[in-house]
Amino acid sequence: MAEDRLSFKEMCTKFDVTPRTLRYYEYIELLTPEKEGRTRYYSPKESARMTLILRGRRFGFALEDIRQWLLIYEHEGNEAQMKAWLELADRQLSGLAEQRVQLDETMSELQQLRDETSKSLSR
Repeated sequence: MAEDRLSFKEMCTKFDVTPRTLRYYEYIELLTPEKEGRTRYYSPKESARMTLILRGRRFGFALEDIRQWLLIYEHEGNEAQMKAWLELADRQLSGLAEQRVQLDETMSELQQLRDETSKSLSR
């Protein structure tokens, strides 16, 4: 079992994160490595949590939302966690759709202004 554990450096390398990021995730209790003296070891469970954390970040979830979601599994089980995931995902999808509309409007306005500027230079 000990060979399944990753060192601090191995964890950083495996997930392509900085030591500062990994220490921060520990500080806010997203990860809880085993400690032997000053050395930290990450179990397969911690690696799986890190995968979920990074996926959640990629989807734009706040770290506190991710932390709360991970806690649901520990306290209420898989089904409760999946239900919470659906709520988080629906909320995030709604927010992303709104951002897309705003981005499209901004891009359209910028393109129009760019085209107008280009025409005025061509005269």
